[in-house]
Amino acid sequence: MSGCQKLLSFGLYQNFEQPRDTAEKHHLQVKEASSAAAVSYLALPFIDLPLKPRLDFCRKFAFLQELNMFTIRLLLSCLLFKDVLALSGKFWHITDMHWDNTYELTDNPERVCASSGGRPAANAGVFGDYACDSPWHLINSSVYAMKDILPDPDFIVWTGDDTPHVPNEDLGEEKVLSIIRNLTNIITEVFPNTKVYSALGNHDYHPKSQLPEGPDNIYNQITEMWQDWLDPVSQATFKSGGYYTEKLLNRTGFRMMVLNTNLYYDQNKRTQDLGDPAAQFSWADQVLTLAANNNEKVYIIGHVPPGFFEKKRSKMWFMPKFNKLYLDLIQKHHPVILGQFFGHHHTDSFRMFYSNGSPISTMFLSPGVTPWKTTLPGVVDGANNPGIRLFEYDTQTLLVKDVVTYYLNLAQANAAGGHWKQEYRLTESFKVPDASPASMHKALENIANDDHLLQMYYKYNSVNYDLTECNKDCRADHVCAAREVDLGNYEECLVKERAAAIYAGLLPVLSVAVSLVLAKW
Repeated sequence: MSGCQKLLSFGLYQNFEQPRDTAEKHHLQVKEASSAAAVSYLALPFIDLPLKPRLDFCRKFAFLQELNMFTIRLLLSCLLFKDVLALSGKFWHITDMHWDNTYELTDNPERVCASSGGRPAANAGVFGDYACDSPWHLINSSVYAMKDILPDPDFIVWTGDDTPHVPNEDLGEEKVLSIIRNLTNIITEVFPNTKVYSALGNHDYHPKSQLPEGPDNIYNQITEMWQDWLDPVSQATFKSGGYYTEKLLNRTGFRMMVLNTNLYYDQNKRTQDLGDPAAQFSWADQVLTLAANNNEKVYIIGHVPPGFFEKKRSKMWFMPKFNKLYLDLIQKHHPVILGQFFGHHHTDSFRMFYSNGSPISTMFLSPGVTPWKTTLPGVVDGANNPGIRLFEYDTQTLLVKDVVTYYLNLAQANAAGGHWKQEYRLTESFKVPDASPASMHKALENIANDDHLLQMYYKYNSVNYDLTECNKDCRADHVCAAREVDLGNYEECLVKERAAAIYAGLLPVLSVAVSLVLAKW
């Protein structure tokens, strides 16, 4: 080997050694990159690179001689992995923490927490009880679990409901603000450098669910608490109606829209006679129209979702007129809307939006931190294990690529210490390539037509709390709630599901009857 060749060979392999630390540092991320795409790069033929004039012939010859096929393939695969990693982002969604600061372990199970409403908290432990809202130990555990699992997310979505399920007379404006302040502080302390997009829940006001259509002291006070998360324009609109919009992470072409959907809640007496409370629909239409004109992609977050509660048939959250207006808004602007992220249910579910039969948008309903067993009439054993959720997304398009849910098994945590673990990954459990509307439509159809997937979805719905069988009525409630946000279409879905269930029940009987008739022939 000539001196020129030795020098070039040494320099070439020395350069390959330099990125090793970075590669090792991001080993887990690289493992998640597309191996199929990498193989396609590795299979590329040798490229005959053009040579600059006047370059020393010896150096040219030695370079081409040493730069063999393996080297070219390795270079290209590294470039691919770099691009894949650059396109992948992650953010947390936490919702429905419902801190009950009265929670205290006592010998009397009926006096453990005010949020139980006198129901016995028979299995109360340091992390809580299914009859109660979250003790501080559970709140603290959930936020620090987020930090342990992913300490540096791109941003955090927090969709409200901070106070406990207790009568209004047990709270008051100052107590509500104090609870919101404490939860704001712990998120800020654990994630001091992370942008938080935060929406109000119906329990983040006094009296609960009565959020006003105009300026208000609570709006003003919360604006002050969240001033580090809100730009000046956002602060102004939040004070006027509890909603705002900003560029997502201050990036051109990407936008976050934070809605105050509590204005549409069927329990809100202050807005029931209004056509467009706080002019939020008009404002949202303008924001999304400008987004389309500016080639922006948009995420929408809020607390109370439209549509129906899957655990109680025909239970709508929005007033019907507002449900229609919201559906119209999404159908009109769906090309710029890449995801909707809501809470309120405490359960794990999703809602599909369609236009002429084609899936156009998905609303992801994340599970709550509180394990509280709902007192909503007609819901049987409506508790859940505490959950938090990680979204993986394409940073260039905002496509939701995957959804990973983590949870705390409350009974086990009280017995053996708190350990948050992954419950499931959407793409793996439901065999879809991503969490796009088309993929979520496919997942829904699979759930509707495969008893095994239905049962798995049902288990995840309560975050591994309710492990009973989802029967035909349960199937209809869950499938129709996920499939139809529109009131009329939802009722039609239930009729079809009932007819299908009757037909399925009669089919074995008809089969036996036909067999008997044929046997007589």
